[in-house]
This record gives sequence, C-alpha cells and structure tokens, in this order.
Amino acid sequence: MRAILQRVSRAEVRVSGKTIGKIGAGLLVLLGVARGDTEADAAFIADRTLGMRIFADAAGKMNLAIDAVGAEMLVISQFTLLADTESGRRPSFIGAAAPDDARRLYQHFISLARERGVKVETGEFGATMEVDLINDGPVTIVLDSRNRK
Repeated sequence: MRAILQRVSRAEVRVSGKTIGKIGAGLLVLLGVARGDTEADAAFIADRTLGMRIFADAAGKMNLAIDAVGAEMLVISQFTLLADTESGRRPSFIGAAAPDDARRLYQHFISLARERGVKVETGEFGATMEVDLINDGPVTIVLDSRNRK
C-alpha cells in the first residue's frame, strides 16, 4: 500500500462538478492499494499517517501529529500510485489491487482513522475526480507498507 500525505491548508474533491469531500487544515491522503495488500498493510499505513509528526508546535517545529492539532483528513483512492514505469512510455498498473480488494482496504484505512477520532472526508472510489488543494509548507510525505523496518 502506498500513500502520499500532503499537509494542506484546505482540500476539496469533486465528482461531476459536485463537491463530495472538503476539509480545512489537515492531510490530503492519496491512497493506492497494491496487489497482495492486506488489512495489516492498511493498519501500518494508517498508524504511520496518524502518527506522522508534520504539524507545527508552538515553536514552529514539525513536531505534532494530526490528532494533537485537531486536523482533518481527505482520503482519495488513487491506483496510479502503483504505476510501473520501468519500461516504455505507457505506465502499467498490473501491480494495483483488483477493484474489490482495493475498495475493501481503502474503506478499512478510513475506518481505522475514524476509530482514532480523526474527522475523515473521502472521494468516491473508482470515480473520475477533481482535487483542489493548498499544500501547506509544502509538506509531502511518501509512505509504502513494503518499506517497514
């Protein structure tokens, strides 16, 4: 499972011109589910995301996690994070999970975040979406459940 975390001042997602998810200060999470991912991968990415200390403390240092600042999350499914670009010019998405598996793990990730008390807005799984954001910092972090230590 791969996630791109972007600290934002605000973010919004639209489908067919209609806003379906919107947050103020917080994290925009682009989430890609890989073939073979499990609930353990979702739990790892959720734990890392929610524990990532990328919000400023009173001294202005990145030292606080999302719950410490009362920030929100907007989670967007994005299978293109699993693109294989090693050969040719057209990316292959063979490494992405099948839609049913990806949807289940995407929803599991969201449930884990909500269980920890984070307000979570979402995109629409499988839809063509427009995402607007103001990246704060900019701060952008890449997480991959296959890179565990």
